[in-house]
Amino acid sequence: MPAVPVYRKIINDIRDQIESGDLKAGDKLPSIAELMQAYECSDTPVKAALGRLQDAGVLEGHQGRGVYVMGTPSAVSSSPGGQQV
Repeated sequence: MPAVPVYRKIINDIRDQIESGDLKAGDKLPSIAELMQAYECSDTPVKAALGRLQDAGVLEGHQGRGVYVMGTPSAVSSSPGGQQV
């Protein structure tokens, strides 16, 4: 079984936290630096994961303020293009 890319693991973890209720609409996510440390990776996969979730309407980023949960668990399951987020 191939290894799961780090950005996909981050997406799945955030999705799971929203679905379980650990993260709710309006909650602030950890900073990019904190996510980099938690996943032991560079900023590239963190930014890719957050970008995909923002494109799907699940998260909303505010320059200098952070990234916040916007969507519901159903919004996390697929992107507008039909691909799994």
